[in-house]
Amino acid sequence: MHSNLWIFIWRRKLSFLLVVSGLVLLGLWTWAILIDTTASSAQPPVALASSERQQQETTGYQQVHIIQKLIAQANRVLRAERLKDNAIEKSPSPVQRLGNVRFLRPTQAKKAPLPLSESYLFEQERLKILEQQQRQRNAGMEELNANAEDERMLTSSERQTQYEHELQRMGIPVVAGIGPDGPRAPAERLVHLDLKGAPPKLSFLKELLPVLRELGATGLLIEYEDMFPFSGALKPLAALNAYKEDELRDFLECAALHGLSVMPLIQTFGHMEYVLKLSGYEQLRELAISPQSICPSQPQSMALLEQMLTQVIELHLQCLGQSTPASAAPRAPIRFTHIHIGCDEVQNMGACSNCRQRMRSELFLSHVVSLAHFIRRQWPELGVVIWDDQLRSMSLSELQNSQVGSYVEPMVWVYASDIYRFIQPQLWDTYAKIFPGAWTASAFKGAFGESLLVPPLQQHLENNIRWLAVIAKEGGRFAKGIRGLALTGWQRYDHFAVLCELLPVGLPSLMTSLSTVSKGYFSTNPKDNELVRVMQCAFQPDSRRSGRPWLDLHQNGHHSQLFDVCTYPGHMIYKFAMRLLEKLSEIGVYLQHTREESAWLSDYNVRHNFSSPLRVRDLTARAPMVIEELRMMAREAQQLLYEVYDQYTVSEFIEQQIYPTIEALQQQLARAEKLLQQRTWPQRPLPLALKVQEDMGLYTSQQQQ
Repeated sequence: MHSNLWIFIWRRKLSFLLVVSGLVLLGLWTWAILIDTTASSAQPPVALASSERQQQETTGYQQVHIIQKLIAQANRVLRAERLKDNAIEKSPSPVQRLGNVRFLRPTQAKKAPLPLSESYLFEQERLKILEQQQRQRNAGMEELNANAEDERMLTSSERQTQYEHELQRMGIPVVAGIGPDGPRAPAERLVHLDLKGAPPKLSFLKELLPVLRELGATGLLIEYEDMFPFSGALKPLAALNAYKEDELRDFLECAALHGLSVMPLIQTFGHMEYVLKLSGYEQLRELAISPQSICPSQPQSMALLEQMLTQVIELHLQCLGQSTPASAAPRAPIRFTHIHIGCDEVQNMGACSNCRQRMRSELFLSHVVSLAHFIRRQWPELGVVIWDDQLRSMSLSELQNSQVGSYVEPMVWVYASDIYRFIQPQLWDTYAKIFPGAWTASAFKGAFGESLLVPPLQQHLENNIRWLAVIAKEGGRFAKGIRGLALTGWQRYDHFAVLCELLPVGLPSLMTSLSTVSKGYFSTNPKDNELVRVMQCAFQPDSRRSGRPWLDLHQNGHHSQLFDVCTYPGHMIYKFAMRLLEKLSEIGVYLQHTREESAWLSDYNVRHNFSSPLRVRDLTARAPMVIEELRMMAREAQQLLYEVYDQYTVSEFIEQQIYPTIEALQQQLARAEKLLQQRTWPQRPLPLALKVQEDMGLYTSQQQQ
């Protein structure tokens, strides 16, 4: 029985192999079709991204490769079996052996060869699968070509509309005409370093240089004031913590190594407090009670300014051509082509008896031309730059007669969003007729509040974007065009003012604006925008997953979640400032509520020593804990700021930003303690506060009697 079964199977072996192989092939084909159908149904009805399309094609090719290998293997088995059968048929021996079983060759006629349809079964199935895969690839290519054609069909205005829509989604100001297809970036992008009264350590500034260069800066506008190492007769002008000469040279050479030019800024008319406040220089003031402006009518004034300019220029020229020993590494000379002599916000001009005899415009223009002529005579290779605000009220004839356009170039500065409100088109036309070229100046900090802790990033970004539009529109008026844009970052509003935003706190604003003006527009694609890479952000922008843009300025113009995960120089100080700003705001609301809005700890309660002890205890219960929190933050600020500033700036920051709130809380506790000492209270009505009545000019019936 068993022998007959084996003989039956042996005779039908080809049929069994064909059936089994067909079933396996049918299962594989069905599996491949199901996978393709599932993948296609899971995709959205929009064009696939190029990376996803490549992955799908790769998967399809892998499936076809596996099926082809299986088909080839089955064909090899069939060919081997057919060759074996032919050999058996030609053999004279009627007996064949398979293992220990003996088979007798059948005596009937030879088996007919496989039909053509069975012989090419696997080839037909393979061709069907390949044809289906090819149709899918063709459909994908047609879709890609259609999308590319649609993209080409978009007009420039339509692309600009899409770009502006993305800006609005991110909370970034939209300015008409500024975008990927808009005007080119300014040729020069200067970063302003204001050093007066809060000088960062040069080690920190050196760490910052490569970051500025990578974001597109081409140079530095350095306002030294009393941080310059004046020497000789001018040594009293330097602050006690001014930079050392060798340290400053090393910093300037480091800036040159990073490809940054240097434009020193020395005030020579207004903002002269750091000089005129000193004993021995007060006689040079325009107004005796104010050290803000120097008197241009006194010969000693010009002599002093010439000495100051000489020391500053000579130090920079030494770095420009300084020779190095043969054993030392070669040093790159600094790019020093212009010097800025200030001349902005000149207060009380024409106030002294000598200056009163001349017109204000004549005083100003004569002083500027004299200084510029001195610089040209001594250093003819240097250009001279001044701030433009004192020129805005002058007529075209006054400017032409002075020939000021042959000596200086104006740096037009506006920090507001509406630039044309301050520099109207007719003024641009006047400037273009006087000056062959001009500079412009925006701001990244120090422009929206004299004592701000954190700069409003969104407002500064809008100011810079609007300047791009103005430069593109007005640059053609000038024979030499608009040379560039300086991003100013004021440390104080003047020499006597308190600190505004510290440089590390303003770096996110600087980096966002600098990358924007360097490209000519804000790039909404994080892969094209250098911020994430240069600021070393661990944040991986993926709007499809989070639903939020990678830079979101909607909720808070000071801040975006992007900067929480970045490690740029000074990032810890910025994050501390954000926490301090939130804490001070919270305490401010608490103090306002307890003193001005509550009914038990107001000035009236304290003045009459009349309140509810339980209510007073409840209102002041938080105060000791909050004071301790602020003391801890003061210690943290001291530790963080020492990495960037000396002890004087650190102490000033803590005294200015943290101590007043601690003092207000302590005063609140003292007021509360006075109220809590009362154990009995008078009958109503309470006694009249006679001093209050007198101060307001009111009279009571008791006073009249």
